[in-house]
Order: sequence, then C-alpha cells, then structure tokens
Amino acid sequence: MLDRSGLKAKVKMSEFFLELFSEELPAALQSQARENILTNFKNFFEKENIDFKGISASYSTPNRLVVYFQNLNLEILKKSEEIRGPSVTAPEKALEGFIKSNEVDKKNLYKKQTDKGEFYFYNKKSKKVKTKDLLNKNIPFILDKISWKKSMKWGEFDLHWGRPLKSILAIFNGENLNFKYHHLKSSNITYLDKEFEEKTKSFNNFKSYNSYFKAKGIIIDNVLRKNFIEKELNKISKKKSVEIKINYKLLSEVSDIVEKPTIIACTFDKKFLDIPKEILIITMQQHQKYFPTFDKKENLTNNFFIVADIKDTKGLVKIGNERVVEARLSDAKFFWKRNKSQSLVKQVSKLKNINYFKNLGSYFDKVQRIRKLSGIISDELLISKEKIEIASSICKVDLLSDLVGEFPELQGVMGSYFAAAQGFDKEICLAVKEHYLPTGLESKVPKKPYSFALSLSDKIDSLVGFFGLNLKPTSSKDPYALRRSAIGLIRMILENNKELRIKDLINYSCLLYNDQNLKLDAKKIQKELIEFLNDRLKNFMKEKKIRMDIIDSATSSNNIDNIIKIYRKSLVFNNLISKEIGSDVIYIYKRASSIIVNELKNKELEISGSTDPALFKNDFEKNLYKKINEIRKYFTVIHEQEDYENSFETLASVKKEVTEFFDNVIVNDEDQSIKKNRLELLQMLCKTFDSYFNFSSIESAT
Repeated sequence: MLDRSGLKAKVKMSEFFLELFSEELPAALQSQARENILTNFKNFFEKENIDFKGISASYSTPNRLVVYFQNLNLEILKKSEEIRGPSVTAPEKALEGFIKSNEVDKKNLYKKQTDKGEFYFYNKKSKKVKTKDLLNKNIPFILDKISWKKSMKWGEFDLHWGRPLKSILAIFNGENLNFKYHHLKSSNITYLDKEFEEKTKSFNNFKSYNSYFKAKGIIIDNVLRKNFIEKELNKISKKKSVEIKINYKLLSEVSDIVEKPTIIACTFDKKFLDIPKEILIITMQQHQKYFPTFDKKENLTNNFFIVADIKDTKGLVKIGNERVVEARLSDAKFFWKRNKSQSLVKQVSKLKNINYFKNLGSYFDKVQRIRKLSGIISDELLISKEKIEIASSICKVDLLSDLVGEFPELQGVMGSYFAAAQGFDKEICLAVKEHYLPTGLESKVPKKPYSFALSLSDKIDSLVGFFGLNLKPTSSKDPYALRRSAIGLIRMILENNKELRIKDLINYSCLLYNDQNLKLDAKKIQKELIEFLNDRLKNFMKEKKIRMDIIDSATSSNNIDNIIKIYRKSLVFNNLISKEIGSDVIYIYKRASSIIVNELKNKELEISGSTDPALFKNDFEKNLYKKINEIRKYFTVIHEQEDYENSFETLASVKKEVTEFFDNVIVNDEDQSIKKNRLELLQMLCKTFDSYFNFSSIESAT
C-alpha cells in the first residue's frame, strides 16, 4: 500500500484474543475444542483476507477456552464483485430477502442472462472494512461451528456448549468487542475464580491477562502446563530415588483437568505389592489419574504421585488420596485372593453362560473352535498339541472373574496370573497372557510358539465369524476391530517368520462353525476374507514406504499363503529399484515385453514361450537361451531361506546377453519361422521373469 508521497505505507496491525469461561470442561472435550476454535478463526480470516502474523494459538484450562492471534490487519479492502441474486422468475419475497440481506437498493439491481437462466445481479463496490466490525458480526457464527462430542443445554437458553458457558471476554486492538452470543454479551471482564464468581477483573490485552494468571500460579497455555507437570514429576522422582515411566496419554489428560498444577508424593501400604502389578498400575493410572513409580529393577514401588489443582499446605489432599487408593487396593486384593483360587478348568463350562456374539455362539463355543484350530496349527509348528489345547480351553475363563469385570483391560493378563497360581505350565500361562496381542501397529507381537498359535487361532476364528455374519468393516467404521485383527495376523506371521496355509485355516474354521450348527457360507467367506487380508497386507506394506506398483505386482503374483515371500520380496525390490540392479531388471523386462506386446497385436500369431534351439542362426541367440536356462535352474533350487537380493541380481545378470541380442539380432526376420522362434525366445525370457515377479505392473525404475 502506498501513501500520497509514493512511499510504502506501514499497515497497522493489532492483536485479538477471546476467552470463553464455562463450568469445568472435561479433558476429553478440551483438545477438540482447542483445535476447532483455532481452525474456525483461521478459516474465517483467510476467507475475509485478514492477514495475521506471529502467534496464532488456542489454549485451555478446565474453565477457560482461549484463542489468540497476533498482528491482525486493523482494516481490509473489500474488492468489488458481482453478486448474483434470485432468478427473475422467483417469487417477490425471494427478491426482497436478497435486497435486505445485501443492504442494496432495488434500483441498483440489473438482469443478466446466464447458462442457467436470467438472474438479478448487482455490483458490490470496493470499500474499506474494519476488522473489528467483521469480528463483532461473525464471532457468534464462528463459535456456533465448534463441534462437541457431548454438549449441554441449560436453563431456558438455546445455547449448546460443552459445559454451561458463563462469560465471554473479547479484545481487539486493546478494546473490548461488542457482540451478543445467544444470551451472553461480550465484554473485557472475566471471572478470576471458578468458586467465587463475584471476583472479576477487566483486561485489555493478552499479555496482562496471561501475566496476571501466571502470578496466581495458573498456567493458561496447556502445552506449557503439560511440560511443567512432566518436569516436576521427573524432579520429584529423582528426589525420592524412584523412577517414573511417563504415560503421555495420562499426562495429557491430567494437564487438562488442572490449571495450577502441584505435584504431591503419596504412598500406599507395601502389603498391596503382593497383588499383580498390572492391577495396581491400572487402578492408579486409569481410575485415579495417579502416576506410579518403579525402582531401578523396574519393580513397582509403593510410592505414587498425584497432580493436584491446589497447594497442599496442610497435607489433607495427600491424606485423602492415600485413603482413596487404600480402599481401591483393598477391594482389588480381596478379589485377587478369591479369583486366583477358583479352578480355571472347572469354570470352563460356565463360559456357556456368556454370549460371544449373536449367531456366533457362547464363549464356550468359541474356545472349542479355538482349541481345535490351534491343534491344527500345533502340527505345523511341531509343538505339543495337548498343551496348546489346554491353553485354548482356559484362555477366556478370566472373563468370569471379578477382577476382569472391574478391569476389562486385564483380559488375558489376569488369566495368566490365575493359571500360574494354579500350577499350569509357564508356556501355557504366557500363551493365555499374550493371546490378545498385538493390539496395534506398534504393540508387542507374541513370539513364543504357544502364544503365536493361540493368538492366531483366536484372530482367525473372530475374522471368519464376523465375515460370516457379513459384519465387515466399512470405509469409516470397524466396530469389531477386524482390521486390527487382520494386521495382527499379518504381523505375527512376518515377525515370527512362520508361513502358514491361511486359506486352509480359514476353510477349517468355517467347518468348525458349521459343526456347531452355526451355518456359514465357507466359499463366500474365504473369497471375501482373503481379499480383506490382501488389502490389509497392501496397507501394511504401504506404511513401510514400499512403492504402490511394487505392492500391486507382488500381491497379484502370489497368494495370501505367501505373506512372508510377498513382503520380503517387495521390501528388497523397493530398495533395489532405484539402484543399478533394479533398473537393469526393469530395462531387460520392458525391452523384451514391449516387442512381444506389439507383435501380439497380430491375432494370427501365437507365442507360447517354447523356443527351438535348432533354428538359432547365431551365438547371440544361443547365449541368451543358455542364460535363461541358467536362471530357471536357479529358481528351481531356491529354498525357504531365499536371498531375495541375490534373486534379483540373478535376473539382472542376463543384461549382457539381452543387450548383445538386440544389438546384433533382427527379431523381425524375413523368414517367418526364424522370426517366430526369436519371439518365442523373448517370451521365454519374459515368462521366466514373470514367474518370479509381476514386472508388467512396474511403471519405471525411478
């Protein structure tokens, strides 16, 4: 922008901040609200061409939702534009509404023909608009766009908010904005204390606002608050000579339920350390929002930390929390003693009373299917069939326990402890513990044979059952976590290097359902489930940064029974394709296949890849033929522990013979029998390559 002297004029900028004070927002609502409000304002500023430079952020405490922008334009120039109104055939009311909403005189309207008919138009002239006016007009609409997972409506007001909204502080350029949002009017005043609403204070800029609350120990910036809590937890753990494993999900949640955090060290009676540590950790972390501690040997200690929202000058917060955890752990100890003494074997029949899923039988039915399926897998793994069938029979019994009823997250874990207390073999106990694993892309995979067999059996049974009921995942929903089960199955096979006949296991699982009179369409299930597993494998490889054309080629030339081969071959080729070996392989195949494809346009020509050495006219043909046979011999003797890089090197090794062939041999010979024989030789080369990998789908080496 130029001033009258021709020099560049300085554009005036200002800050904007907004605080929405409400009753306490749950931590689960705050993160989404912060993201929503910041995105909504950014979109608005972009739409209105309002520049902002510097900080643009949103913050929250349990009671305050804040959005802050630095260096906004004080005013903007609205460009002239042609505004289309209603059709000339529209009712008069439509035209009146258009005139009123756009604040235009009817005499300034004109008619104009478009490809959709004749419409009213008017030219909106360019004009300067104050940012303050735009904010006053639009903030209510911006706030209405905030989406809440759960919202509340209170009194006789129409407003829906995460929790009852009590005040709106809105400042622009040091002055309070003036707008109405439902029943509330904006001002420059906010409440200072959530408990005493008569205490208020006015603010005219974000710096004074932030500094005031900082002096009171309140950290408005949730990220700084989170970092402060983490730093204090580490500091106090060193002071207490204990170690803390920060659970960052818990840390994020705790930082959103306090505004002036104080770390308080507490203890519980050491007698509770006899309880399985998983019970203690879940009780403290998930139920009480405490941070457990460990010694240098990673054993749980009886020290724990809480994050309070008040300074505990009299020690009452510490005493109160210790009493709460004492009561919780006393209950857990009682249930632990009772549950571990209840025979797992005798309780198996009680699983008949727990429905697994409608039309898929009870949990008793499920464990019988898993038992038989794992027995088949045990033959493949050369492990004890008796032991895996015992593990399968008792793996779901902990669902009957009080502890799993109280702590569902400990399914399998508690079953393992119960089994150990009752003298079961260590491998059986571990299999019971790990049969739900893996629970995600990064979680632990069962590595021991019995754990592997049981986990795989459980996942196949679930996948077959839900596909049998046509409860497949959709693009947006997967309520039964079937994608997770499929990825888990794939990861287990890959990370254990155990290739299994997945098709046969799916088919056998269908038979087991049918034996229980739970009739499933085995043919349909096998087709759809194999496609699903194939898609999951593709997605898994995509996550590993493997090229999509390589993924498609590998999965199209191998079936789901070759998961390890598909993955490893693709991974190696993905690494080689940008190197000389990869480019040589692609060059060889593309050079030969392009000629074949072109010649096969002649529908009278038939090429099978069976060449006649007697028709060779030179050494170049003979050398290529000999080399192809050497490569074919190599692929007939490779075993399960194939060196995939060496296999691609073997394919690339024919480059010399191929280059010499094309440099010295005319494929399109006048003698049709010689021409056909040379095409057969090239087809023989392409088939050799195709039998190892579908190179026809590879786009290029780069």
